[in-house]
Amino acid sequence: DGRAQSVRIDLQHLRIGPRAAIGTRPDLAETILRAFLLRRTRLQASGSVGVLIVGSRYSAEALRLREFLARSRYPMTWQDVESSPDAGRLLEEFKVGPDETPLVVLPNGKVLRKPTTEEMAAALGVVRPVEDEIVDVVIIGAGPGGLAAAVYGASEGLRTLVIDSAAPGGQAGTSSRIENYMGFPFGISGQDLADGAIIQAEKFGASLVAPAYASRLTCAETGPHTLEVAGVGTIVTRCVVIATGATYRKLDVPRLKEFEGRGIYYAATQVERTLCGTAPVAVVGAGNSAGQAAVFMAENGGHVFLVVRGTDLARTMSSYLVQRIESLEGEGKVTVLLQSQITELHGEERLEGVTIHHASGESRTEPILSIFVMIGALPCTDWLKDSRVVLDEKGFIYTGNDLVQRELWTSARPPFFLETSCPGVFAVGDSRSGSVKRVASAVGEGSMAIALAHQYLSL
Repeated sequence: DGRAQSVRIDLQHLRIGPRAAIGTRPDLAETILRAFLLRRTRLQASGSVGVLIVGSRYSAEALRLREFLARSRYPMTWQDVESSPDAGRLLEEFKVGPDETPLVVLPNGKVLRKPTTEEMAAALGVVRPVEDEIVDVVIIGAGPGGLAAAVYGASEGLRTLVIDSAAPGGQAGTSSRIENYMGFPFGISGQDLADGAIIQAEKFGASLVAPAYASRLTCAETGPHTLEVAGVGTIVTRCVVIATGATYRKLDVPRLKEFEGRGIYYAATQVERTLCGTAPVAVVGAGNSAGQAAVFMAENGGHVFLVVRGTDLARTMSSYLVQRIESLEGEGKVTVLLQSQITELHGEERLEGVTIHHASGESRTEPILSIFVMIGALPCTDWLKDSRVVLDEKGFIYTGNDLVQRELWTSARPPFFLETSCPGVFAVGDSRSGSVKRVASAVGEGSMAIALAHQYLSL
């Protein structure tokens, strides 16, 4: 009836903790989870709680910290030394010089000077040691494929551990709105989709550790595998699901490194949008991620130049996004530059302009202050090169029948569909050779991997 209701749940009287109540009392689970989510939303909206970060909007280090907290949905207050009158006072109060920024003040009062993401996460207690001596399945990567595997693995009683090198959501977590995912007619952001999956997985008992870097996988022919994880230690597991995904390629242009985090970005979230304001931006790429970024920035910021190397958006981008971009172009909010690429970057301390070259030989310079790079796909599999997991020439993971056809499978039984050259190790999503690079496909493969893992464990 639209009226607000207040519900008090005395878990102490029930003699169970919140996590146990969520997992065993469906009648309480929704109320408890909704209360936690509303509390977190209010804390985030207040802008005056959680972790305090003081730094420059042009600092790549500050951007990494803010992105991690935002994607982890950790309450945060940001003070920009370029615009906030309180920033200077805070630096003076904590006796922090400009070369020691970003300054991070934790909720318990602990002060960190220019910390790495890993140092901040450790100080917050986000990264915890793994308690189980052996787990049933370790999922490497918390994108759509990895989170789907976590939900299904934990819900089916497997001791499930998820690790991720950054924050949950993967590449999809940087998408402002996914409109062609089943069940969400009005679209859903990649981060909201990831948040829901994390809550589901943890409700069923899965553990998530991030940031944590998988550095070495030692495969056993029979028996458990071992995984070395930087900052966590050695994990022994009966099965592995590799869902490390892919990252965007970098622009082949001089001075790129100089401007990364200072005008060149690889995600288009609210954090980056705030940095851009209403200044013109460029989005480089012709896939769905580039299309989503262009639409998001055009609807919430300044003019967008969509720089595309090819001759036609429709060849690589979903129809609904092409139509949206054409509509925004008609409104004067987007300029699509086909057969074009960025060849020069201009600026001193930060990006101040770019030169765009057309295939005809014509060049133009635009006062673009931000570039969102969303081109190609580089699989995040470098850490596997010394393992028994066989990669293709581009670094993607061979699985299933591809192994048989190339005579790379050595066991007596045939490999499972998503199984790698190492028995009991599965690969899903963008890092798998021949996979369809879509969120729904990754989710399907992550779910399927758990069914295959059950079959493997029953051998």
